[in-house]
Amino acid sequence: MRFSLALFALPVALVAAAPAGKRCTGTIASLNDVAAAQKCTTINIKGFTVPAGKTFALTCISGSTVNMLGDVKFGVANWKGPLFSISGTNIKFNGNGHTFDGQGPSYWDGQGGNGGVTKPHPMMKIKMSGTYSNVKVLNSPAHVYSIANPAKLVMSKLTVDNSAGDKANSKSGGKAAGHNTDGFDVSTTDLTIEDSNIHNQDDCIAINKGSNIIFQRNTCTGGHGISIGSVSAGATVKNVQILNNKIVNNDQALRIKTKADATNAAVTNIVFKGNTATGTNKYGVIVDQGYPTTLGKAGNNVAMSGITFGTNNIAVNSNAQRVAVNCGSKCTG
Repeated sequence: MRFSLALFALPVALVAAAPAGKRCTGTIASLNDVAAAQKCTTINIKGFTVPAGKTFALTCISGSTVNMLGDVKFGVANWKGPLFSISGTNIKFNGNGHTFDGQGPSYWDGQGGNGGVTKPHPMMKIKMSGTYSNVKVLNSPAHVYSIANPAKLVMSKLTVDNSAGDKANSKSGGKAAGHNTDGFDVSTTDLTIEDSNIHNQDDCIAINKGSNIIFQRNTCTGGHGISIGSVSAGATVKNVQILNNKIVNNDQALRIKTKADATNAAVTNIVFKGNTATGTNKYGVIVDQGYPTTLGKAGNNVAMSGITFGTNNIAVNSNAQRVAVNCGSKCTG
């Protein structure tokens, strides 16, 4: 009896010790290659076009390395998206300077997600931990990155180039064609975004909820600046550092915005330090608890404390306001 029990236990131990994924290299040159490639711990992405209306979705084995070896273009279709998504833990994503092209001009109508044709957004859905670096996003239809990392994530040396959306087109009624092209929509914890360049027509980064977030040494051009919020009911934003960024030709430079009707929400321990802004069009610094109406009636149910503005060099245009503060009763500074 003892001998037979020992034989039965042996294969169980062997199965438990087996590696989670294959130590192989998978190559993706079309969506047909994804299922097999993501079983490997190294994934190489070659240049190809993703069919319209499809998501290029990667679910990676823990500890995988992903290398871009070519540019990826997305076919055009009026659908909700996203165009690309990646999930996994402890992933190393190397863009190697290659591009995800969202073909924004085929969608842009000056309305973004507020109307007009349906636009896939976010373009890029990031649900991984580890490192994500040296990736270019060109012409997103609307929002660029949505980030929901499961553990610590460092995003670095990224480029978002929606500069073509600054101009009007035949569908935008004289307004900038690109709209709602937020660079990073953040609702997460343990995230660093650094050494990146963002040219867009909305918030460079919008931190809607989360904690332990660092945004540093980035350049934001042409949009709505660096924003905490908008903060909605039940959301908390805390322990955020906005450090040594350059903000060029934005409507606002540094902003905190909470919704007027928000309840059970808080903004605490936020540091703005070493940031430089030039060509600011509307507000250098704005703290506004009346969102979505700019400087409207402030709500009283979002607690705000521990907000620190260190040395920041903010230059505004002649018709802009340097500082505006619109606080409710729970805004203690």
